[in-house]
Amino acid sequence: MITFTPLSGAAGTIRTVPLAYLLEVDDVRILLDCGSPDWCPEPPAGDADESESLPWEKYCDALKECAPTVDLVLLSHGDLSHSGLYPYAHAHWGLTAPTYTTLPVQAMARVAVTEDVEAIRDEQDVGDNTPSPGGESAADGSESPSPEEPPISPTPKPGAKKRRYVATAQQVIDAFESVNVLRYSQPCHLQGKCQGLTIIPFNAGHSLGGTIWKIRSPTAGTILYAVDMNHMKERHLDGTVLIRQGSASGGVFETLARPDLLITDAERANVTTARRKDRDAALLDCVTATLSSRNSLLLPCDSSSRVLELLVLLDQHWNYSRLKYPICLLSRTGQEMLTFVRSMMEWFGGTISKEDVGEDGKPDGRRDRRRRDDDHDEDALGAFALRFRHVEFFMNAESLMQAYSHKDPKLILAVPATLSHGPSRSIFAKFAEIPDNVVLLTGRGEPGTLGRLLFDKWNDSQREEAKWDRGRIGSNIMMDGVLRLEMHSKVPLQGAELEEFLAKERATREKEAAQQAALARSQRMLEADEADSESDTDTDSGSDDEENEVERSLGDDFMDTAEDGKRARPNGRAKRKRDANGLTDGGDWEEDGVTRISFDIYLKGNVAKATSFFKSADGQTQRFRMFPYVEKKRRVDEYGETVDVGMWLRKGKALEEDAESEETKEAKRRQQEEEAKKAPREPPSKFVTSYVEVQLACRLLFVDLEGLNDGRAVKTIVPQVNPRKMILVHAPQPATEALIESCANIRAMTKEIFAPSQGETVQIGQHTNSFSISLSDELLASIKMSRFEDNEIGYVSGRVSSLASSTIPVLEPAVVTHLQDAAARKPLRGRMLGSRPTQTLPQSTMIGELKLTSLKSRLASVGVQAELVGEGVLICGAAAKRGISTDALGDSVAVRKTARGRVELEGSVSDVYHVVRREIYSLLALVAA
Repeated sequence: MITFTPLSGAAGTIRTVPLAYLLEVDDVRILLDCGSPDWCPEPPAGDADESESLPWEKYCDALKECAPTVDLVLLSHGDLSHSGLYPYAHAHWGLTAPTYTTLPVQAMARVAVTEDVEAIRDEQDVGDNTPSPGGESAADGSESPSPEEPPISPTPKPGAKKRRYVATAQQVIDAFESVNVLRYSQPCHLQGKCQGLTIIPFNAGHSLGGTIWKIRSPTAGTILYAVDMNHMKERHLDGTVLIRQGSASGGVFETLARPDLLITDAERANVTTARRKDRDAALLDCVTATLSSRNSLLLPCDSSSRVLELLVLLDQHWNYSRLKYPICLLSRTGQEMLTFVRSMMEWFGGTISKEDVGEDGKPDGRRDRRRRDDDHDEDALGAFALRFRHVEFFMNAESLMQAYSHKDPKLILAVPATLSHGPSRSIFAKFAEIPDNVVLLTGRGEPGTLGRLLFDKWNDSQREEAKWDRGRIGSNIMMDGVLRLEMHSKVPLQGAELEEFLAKERATREKEAAQQAALARSQRMLEADEADSESDTDTDSGSDDEENEVERSLGDDFMDTAEDGKRARPNGRAKRKRDANGLTDGGDWEEDGVTRISFDIYLKGNVAKATSFFKSADGQTQRFRMFPYVEKKRRVDEYGETVDVGMWLRKGKALEEDAESEETKEAKRRQQEEEAKKAPREPPSKFVTSYVEVQLACRLLFVDLEGLNDGRAVKTIVPQVNPRKMILVHAPQPATEALIESCANIRAMTKEIFAPSQGETVQIGQHTNSFSISLSDELLASIKMSRFEDNEIGYVSGRVSSLASSTIPVLEPAVVTHLQDAAARKPLRGRMLGSRPTQTLPQSTMIGELKLTSLKSRLASVGVQAELVGEGVLICGAAAKRGISTDALGDSVAVRKTARGRVELEGSVSDVYHVVRREIYSLLALVAA
């Protein structure tokens, strides 16, 4: 039984990202991808409803509900739309199930999410912090933050967005460190609740380490999860393994063919992409022309996956054209990202893994060796191949403006690609006002973001035949008008705000210190009482311990002076109680209006007169002087002594501490001190929201470099995969209908195609009831087993019997009684004289699926030539050869695959016929009764 539920990224919707799907295979719940939306979309129109202003609420609520029950997580790509929300769900929502992906996806996802969360937290209040001291707001209406983290307003302003689920940098590191990594084509047999499932990753293209997941279940069959694929070879990646590259006949990779269920996307099913050569030429021509005219370009990009293709393309163009203009990568994690990818050269493909080109665009071994000698710290192959000498890295927009003025021609690659926040948005606000500057888009962006608004503006300005989905390269347009942008920033407190904040902080620290002191006093009192109670029940103690116990029982409020018979008062306010003659009674005194009793040998604590069981004539308590004897109670159990669990825990902790070497402790201590010194304390600051009106005067151009399959590729690959059932996801309504219509026109294609909407559940298969039964030894000895792949299969016929000694029924061989045997031998009425009685032939069943390509290979190994002609027909023997006479066609055999798994063998009886039949039987398992 397979159940599939899109949490986000469903088919037939406008918002096709992020991607997150819940797949249930029997009792195992699998989460396919865990992407995050863009947390900073453009403010909706005034009449927009709440769902448009908060597009992620439905998805996040569904993921939060099902996260603790997920048994397995599979991540396919390392960008935000596939892996962005995994750290937050791992830290806050209980998504701690085993997670698998490839090594590049793990590294690139950590880089992408770290870049995103740090940029957002440096600009906006994400709503997961505590209120600031005093609770008063800053000048702009936002809360005055603490020095460590900004607060959240206790009463949000009208129209303000709800909180966003943004993890911290440490949560991102912890989450992705717990991910298990696999290699391509490496089968992983799962254990625990997922026992029986096997997952295998395959190359999907599009991004470094991008994965097609193959899930094999003993009950549900084979499930293929393939989204965001690219069959085309790029500069730094090979195409997907789903289509065999370099083959004359093409075809699908045999391991991934004919799955029981295919889950794939149809986002670009109605899109025709221009040739890669034309797209690259349009981009490079625009870059060269703009820089030559002393203007600059802004190229929004992502921080981990597709930016590598852009860097390789631009670096090769700079080397070939010998350009001297700077390439500025505006990203916090740019250098860290390149450090990761330089250590993963085995995952690259395309031209990046070949010999590096020289300055003139041609390979030069001597120049390469000289460069290796010059770069002592970059002598590794990965560092040499991904050197990018023309790229300069900047952490923020301010450092870029200090290095280059707005008049200097330059190419700026800024993150994120959606222009919703971060460096790309702040750069765009000033960049778009300069005439003849060019904003170059390489992706459409998520709906509702500034990047999608600019793309729609460009696409609407193109001619009908030159739009982006018509296979043509459009032209740049001149933008005009005024664009109102909402800008967020974090500024330090100054003047009166800073003084007020510091005063509140001092008051808070003093209050906390007083509370800590009171808590410490209370703790000491509790510990003293606990020590006294433990001393009352001590088991073995000597005479010294008994004396100490008596002294402790006397209390700390009295001091015994035996030499002069004097006793000290507990405090200065106490006074002796005097009689009518003004003399003291020698034992009692008054303190704060309460009469206390004193003894020659004092009891523990302050004893006041109170009612008791024994009373005097006037109803007052009678007190008698006594020696404070403490009774020793021996604490024992049924074995003679109580085990002190705390002692053993302390000993275990001491052993663990001793096992850790002193050098390790010292190294850890030094590392923590260094990290504490390197991390400066953030000054008190506040979040400020401002609105900027940008006068648009630059040019705008879109060139599709997303690296995804277009409609022609999708409509060709899916029928070749030929799944038994298919689920479409991650697609708008027109694209979904286009792919379904294309598959409906193919006779051999499945008609069971599902396109569930967000939150809709699709069930494939049906529930089956399983029973336990035991096979007897006699039955096992009589079974004839046939081997098929890694299994042995046999035909069983018997009867079920119940034994008193076992609760599990036993299957025993069917015993033929004498009456049944006589009935079988009884001659039938009307039978001809001398004829034999009819005998029931044993039943036989062939198990397996015959693949004509495998049969062709086996026949070639035994010397029989075979050729595929038409759909599902294999011609074997002389007819497969060319230029033969018609007399030799009698030795030919045709093998046909018909519907419902039937195989027909047609031909005359000959040696070829017997050979072909024998090879067919060898590829299947024959089970006879």
